[in-house]
Order: sequence, then structure tokens, then C-alpha cells
Amino acid sequence: MFTKGQTAGILGTGSYLPERVVTNAEVAEKVGVTPEWIERKTQIRERRYAASDEATSDLAVHAAKRALEQAGVSVDRVDCIIVSTSTPDSPQPPTAALVQETLGASRAGCFDINVVCSGFPYGIGLAAALYALNPGTHVLVIAADLYSRILNFDDRTTSVLLGDGAGAAVIGPVPFDYGIVSCGMHTRGDAHEYIRVDAGGSRIPTSHETVDSGGHYFTMQGRDVASFVLDEVPPALEGLLRNAGIDVDQVSHFVPHQPNGNLLDNLVTKADLGHVATHRTLERYGNVGSASVPVTLDAANQAGAFTDGDLLVLAGFGGGMSIGSCLLRWWSK
Repeated sequence: MFTKGQTAGILGTGSYLPERVVTNAEVAEKVGVTPEWIERKTQIRERRYAASDEATSDLAVHAAKRALEQAGVSVDRVDCIIVSTSTPDSPQPPTAALVQETLGASRAGCFDINVVCSGFPYGIGLAAALYALNPGTHVLVIAADLYSRILNFDDRTTSVLLGDGAGAAVIGPVPFDYGIVSCGMHTRGDAHEYIRVDAGGSRIPTSHETVDSGGHYFTMQGRDVASFVLDEVPPALEGLLRNAGIDVDQVSHFVPHQPNGNLLDNLVTKADLGHVATHRTLERYGNVGSASVPVTLDAANQAGAFTDGDLLVLAGFGGGMSIGSCLLRWWSK
């Protein structure tokens, strides 16, 4: 029992990256460039691809089990499961339902969200809202993507970036002075065409023609995306801190989405976060979609990077075009 009351915070983190390591040399051979070109353009050296019998829910379950173990929370205490993914096992049912079944979390409500690479901070915000409605709630927030299944290796601008992975966090009660301070959600729907998979939905159903034309592949307008990130993310983070009454100099850690190393360097400078410890995993794992933020958060947590009371900023940005951000004060239980 906490004498000062409770609020929602992160009790534990976990992640899972598939076993298969895919080097720049392997990708370079497929797309017709050199390994050095890929590293110079992206700072990525390798990424992971799922095995043929692994789906998004499988990756999600592995990450969830590790987060629950670290949190010391049993499956029967999970009240809700939120899965962020833009590469679900199938259009229906929700991937979260498959995760629930495999975990045995039979009392949990489950749903998916899809804001592409912004999904984990969005999920944290939703978990905090659920906690506010029912204090003491435990929410399992998972972000998992399996992009290797929708890559077009004729498009070197996207296929060199993406990999597969999953990350998770357990949200539950922490002492009142800690936990989730503020969350932000922003969308620029007028820019939705920058990142997309055109076919497979109700507007353009899957057909022989869409498969032949590559409509099921992931596509991205790289320069437009980079401009969006540098123009829109810094003011979103500034607003997050301002609304919480926090000065940027008080922030100790930045855990961003991992789109491209060069873009990330520019974002840190543009957002005036050069003094902050920016955590990165893209060199080893590439861009793992909505899993980038929790995978990186877990890597830093496992390395002991966070100390009690540290202020962290989490930021995801991607398709929609969307930005999700979260400010939290770390609790070391």
C-alpha cells in the first residue's frame, strides 16, 4: 500500500526479436546496392526477420510474457490487452484476441489499435485513461510488427529499413509521485498518403490484379516523411512538456521511434534534446514499426539506464500521419 496514493505507471517491460539476423550484405544483394550504402544512408547494420511459422501474435506473446515476468504480475491479473500493429495476423479477428488466448488471460478485454509507428505511446495513453476510470487496473500494452512479409525488394528506399519485432509494457499502480505524467496524440490526416499499403481493405480489396501490381506492399514517400518528422514532431514534444509544466532541461531520457539513424540525429537536434540520453536500437534491429519504441525502452531498461525519478519522453511517429508522445517519471521498484 502506497501512503501517498497511486497512479498509473510502467511496472515492467519486455521485448522479443526473432532469431534470424539479416545483415546489410543480404539485403544489399536483393536490392542492388552495397552494404556500405545502406549503413551510410540509414546507420542500420542488421535487422531481424521472423521465421516462416511466426506471425505477429507470436512475437507479441513472447514480449508480453517477458514484461509480465519483470512486472511480477500474473496473467490472471491482466484486465486489458492493447495490441498496436499495422501487420495483424489477419484482418479479423483482432490480434489482441489471439494474444489473450495464448497467454491464458481469460478475464482481459482486448483490442487492437493501428496508428502505425505511433502505436505504443498511443497505447500508453489509452492505458492511463483506463486506469483513471478504474484505479488498480493492469493493462498490457504490446506493439508488434512483422514487416518482412510486406516488403518490396524492388524498392530499396523501404526494404533496407524494416524488420520484425515486438515490445510490451505492463501498466499498473505506482506511487503517486511517479508514473505517466502526460500523453499526446496528434494526426495529420491530410498527409496520410505518405505511408501506406494500398490494397487489402474495403476500398481496394485483394485480388489477383492487386497482388500482381504489388498493391499489398508497404510504400513510403521518404522525403515527405522526413519533412513531416522534422516539422511536426519537435512542436508536439514541446507541447507535451509545456502542458505538464516540465522544462526540457529536466528530461533525462528520450526513447524515440527508430526510423532511420540520420533522420533521428536531425530530430534530436531540431527538438533541442542534445543534452538528453537518446536511446537507439536501430543499428541492430532496424525499423520495427510500432515495436520500435517499446523494444528500445526495454533494451535501455534491461541495461539499467533508468534511475528512480528520471523523466523519460517516449515518441512515436508514422502512418496517418500520426505522432504519439508520452512523458513519464520512472519508478524503480
